[in-house]
Amino acid sequence: MEILNRKAHHDYFIKETFEVGIELKGTEIKSIRKGNTNINDSYARVKNGEVFLTNIYIGKYEEGNIFNHDERRERKLLLHKKEIIKIENEVNLKRLTLIPLKIYFNHGKVKIELALCQGKKLYDKRESIKERDLKRKEYLEY
Repeated sequence: MEILNRKAHHDYFIKETFEVGIELKGTEIKSIRKGNTNINDSYARVKNGEVFLTNIYIGKYEEGNIFNHDERRERKLLLHKKEIIKIENEVNLKRLTLIPLKIYFNHGKVKIELALCQGKKLYDKRESIKERDLKRKEYLEY
């Protein structure tokens, strides 16, 4: 099961991707397995040598108890120190953004595909729509 961020490819140029782990608490893993997650408006940032994912929605687990998790809390991402330094340099020097592209399971563990992205301008979005339409027409002609 995958949870995709479809808006990311439309709004950003993807420069580089990383497979990262995420630190979860309590019933969050069960909510992700049920698909009760949304990453459309989320982003990541580097604070004090650590990377945190902000504004990700993981819904409450209905069968949980009073110790259920907060739905929109900041969650720590698990990366190697060299990757964190590289990401921090790219974000600060080249003014790139960290956007999660998808959440998936890899050998029973939750992984996030995190991307270094550059924002598209309106004319870039129009151009990518035009290219997509041309490819669709070529495909239909065959």
